[in-house]
Amino acid sequence: MVDVTREIERKYEATDGGGLPDLAGVAGVAGVTDQGVVTLDATYYDTPGRRLAADGITLRRRTGGDEGWHLKLPVGPDARDEIRAPLSDALPAGLAGLVRSRTRGAELSPLVHLLSERTVRRLVDADGALLAVLSADRVTARRLAPEPGEPVRWTEVEVELAPGGDPALLDALEPRLTDAGLRRSATPSKLARALAETDPDRRGEGATGSERATGAGKPTETEKPAKAAKAAKPGKSAKAGKAAKEGRDKRDKRDKRGKRGKRGKPKKATAGDIVLDYARRQAAEIVALDPAVRLETPDSVHRMRVATRRLRSAFRSYREVLDRAVTDPVGDELKWLAAELGVDRDHEVLTARLGERLGEVPVELRLGPVAARLRIWSQARRGGSRERVLGVLDGERYLALLNALDALVAGPPLRPAAARPWAEVIPRAVLRDYDRLSGRVEAALATPAGPGRDALLHEARKDAKRARYAAEVARPAVGEPAKAFAGLMTRVQDLLGDHQDSVVARKALRELAVQAHGAGESAFTFGLLLGREEARAAARERELPGLWAEVSREEHRAALGA
Repeated sequence: MVDVTREIERKYEATDGGGLPDLAGVAGVAGVTDQGVVTLDATYYDTPGRRLAADGITLRRRTGGDEGWHLKLPVGPDARDEIRAPLSDALPAGLAGLVRSRTRGAELSPLVHLLSERTVRRLVDADGALLAVLSADRVTARRLAPEPGEPVRWTEVEVELAPGGDPALLDALEPRLTDAGLRRSATPSKLARALAETDPDRRGEGATGSERATGAGKPTETEKPAKAAKAAKPGKSAKAGKAAKEGRDKRDKRDKRGKRGKRGKPKKATAGDIVLDYARRQAAEIVALDPAVRLETPDSVHRMRVATRRLRSAFRSYREVLDRAVTDPVGDELKWLAAELGVDRDHEVLTARLGERLGEVPVELRLGPVAARLRIWSQARRGGSRERVLGVLDGERYLALLNALDALVAGPPLRPAAARPWAEVIPRAVLRDYDRLSGRVEAALATPAGPGRDALLHEARKDAKRARYAAEVARPAVGEPAKAFAGLMTRVQDLLGDHQDSVVARKALRELAVQAHGAGESAFTFGLLLGREEARAAARERELPGLWAEVSREEHRAALGA
C-alpha cells in the first residue's frame, strides 16, 4: 500500500557564513519552534544508466526519521508528488511498477548513500497552525556505483510548505533567506547534487545547469529514455522562471503580430525539426502519465489516451516527413494502447450523458425504476477495467511500444521532405487534412438524414480531430494562425462529437427500453429520452451548415501561409 502527498518546497545552498535566519514576523509567520536534530540515513536507487535521475525522479530507502521507501515524481517548479511505502528490505512492488515506464526492465540498484543531520524548525501562524517547515541539512554523500567513491559534504536549507499551504509563502520568505547568505539551489534534489559532486569526471569542477540537475556523466547504457515533459521539471529558480515567462510573453506578442516562425522555432527550422519535436513531446507524455494512471489520478487515463491519438495522427498527417513503412507499425500499437485505455472511458461518458438527461426529466414523467435500471445496465458493462489497464501497463507489449517510440525519435525514419524548410511542408500537411474533412462534410450535408448521414458525420468528426492535431504540430512554427485554425477544427469536432454521442445514446436507450419491457417495467421514460436525443441530433445537423460556412472561409487557410 502506498501513500501519495504533494510536496512543495524550495532548496537553498548555504554559502560561507550563511545560517538560518529568524523568520518570525514574515508573511504571517507568528512563531518559530525548534524541533531539534534528526539523523536521516537514505540509500538512493536507480538503473545503471540513471534513467530515473534523467527524468528528475528519486527513489530512496530511508531509516531514522521519516523512514520508509519514498518515490518522488516532479510535477512542476518547487513541486513533487511523494509516494511512500512502509520500510522493508526489498523495493515494494507498487513503487517498482510506478517507475516501470522508465526502467523498462533494467535493474534498480543502490546508487548513492546520503547521511543528513537535520535541524528542524516549524513556522506557525498566530493560531499555532503549521505554515511550513524550515530545515538545515548537513549532508554527507557517497557514491556507491559504478564504483564506491569518496564522501562529499555540504549544507543546504529547505523550506517545505505544510499540506495545502500557499506557494506564495515561499516567495515571501525568500528575501529573508537570501539576505542571510543563502542562495537558491542549482539542483532540484540532494541526489542530483550528490551525483554532480561525486562524478569522477567532474569532481571539483562545479558542474551546473542540466548536468547538475541530472548528474550527467558518461552513460553506461546505450539506450536513453524519453525526456520528461517540460512541465514536469522542477527546481527552476525564481529568476529563471521570470526570464522564461518574459520570453514566452515576448514570443506570444510576436505571434499576435503574425510573425510566423518566432514562437518556438527559428525560420530556418526544417519540417523534420517541427514534427520530431511534437513526436518527442507526445512520446514523453505517455511515459510521464504512466505513474498517474497506476495511481488513478483523475483524468490520467484520458490524457494518456489523447497522447497516443495525437502521436498516431501526427504520423499519418506528416507522412511526407516520416516514412510510414516505419511509423505505421508503431501507429498500430498506439491504436491498440488507446483502445485498451478506453475500454471503460467511452462507457463512463455514455452513462454520464444518460444520467444527465434523465435528471432533466420531470419526476411525473419518470415511470418505473428508471434510475435503478440505468445503474444495473451500466454496472453490467463494467468490471475488471482497473485490473485490465494495469495488466496492459505491466505487459511486455506495452514496454515494446515504449522502446519502439524511443528508437523512432532517436533514429527517426526521415524522408527527403524532412530536410526542407518547415514553411514548404508543414502548412501544406494541415491543409491536406482540411481537404479530407471538407470532402467528408460536403458529402454528409448532401446525404439525407438517417444512418448514412450519421456514419459520414462520425467519420467527419474523426477527420476534424486529425486536422486539429495537424494544426497543433504546426503551432510552434506557424504561431497564432495555427492555434486559431486548431480552435476552428475543435468547434467542428465538438459539434460532430455531440451528434455521435447522441447516436450512441439512442442505441443504448433502445436497449434499456427492451430490458425494462422484458422485466415488466414501463419503457415510457426511455422512449421519451430517445426522442429527445433524436431532436438533439437533428439540431446539431441544422447547426452544421452555418458553422461550416464560417470555418471553411478561405482567410483561415490563407493565414497558415501555404
